[in-house]
Amino acid sequence: MPAITVKWAADLVERAGVRAEEKVLDVACGTGIVARLASHRTGRGRVTGLDLNKGMLAVARTVPGGDGTIEFIEGSALDLPFAAGAFDVVLCQLGLQFFPDQKKALREMRRVLLPGGRLAVSVYSPIEKTPGAHAFVQALDRVFGSEASRIKRGEHSFAAARDLEELLRDAAFEDVKVDTVVQRIAFPSVLDYVRFQLLATPMAALLGDRPESERQALIDKVASQVADASDPTMLQGGEFSFPQEAYVGTASAPG
Repeated sequence: MPAITVKWAADLVERAGVRAEEKVLDVACGTGIVARLASHRTGRGRVTGLDLNKGMLAVARTVPGGDGTIEFIEGSALDLPFAAGAFDVVLCQLGLQFFPDQKKALREMRRVLLPGGRLAVSVYSPIEKTPGAHAFVQALDRVFGSEASRIKRGEHSFAAARDLEELLRDAAFEDVKVDTVVQRIAFPSVLDYVRFQLLATPMAALLGDRPESERQALIDKVASQVADASDPTMLQGGEFSFPQEAYVGTASAPG
């Protein structure tokens, strides 16, 4: 997971300008990488991570790192369990695309911000702009069937930066800015990337309760297909490395 998320998390926290002693909310916090990086900046401030996934939260609570107080709680982005104006900063890394009501989630984020409080949110761009993921979904559909990649493709549902910009403006945020950002992602090998995707993400459902030998054979088959579909420049030195593109938006709550 750090191979994918750390660079994006550091970028998001930097763009939000998190400062000492601020109160920060990380929405859809997952295993807590954004919350931990934010806590390095807040010191004696308070960082709260919120997620619906109990398993992710259980991991987040056991991972060391961060300074000061981090509280991880279960809750929905569509109904944040906090008072109005409870936070100086709200962060949401690569989660907005999964929310069933994105407009409501953003309105909730604005509600819990102090007047003038800051939002930073990121979403993936179309999957074709991230060649490693694009090769992976093509391989999934060949190995498992035409609908196998639906969940992975859903991570990349924002067609253009202006889609995120319009959502932020519709939610009554001010000072809206959306940048197209590219990070270079690297895994030790194609097999490591595919193993991660099929064992540690929702795509694990594709393997189900199959015997271990069958699971490994399918992972190997998908990895071979990904390698065949990848540009040679992505496979140099045994690594699997590729550019990953996202739209990163910043905004502020009305003062």
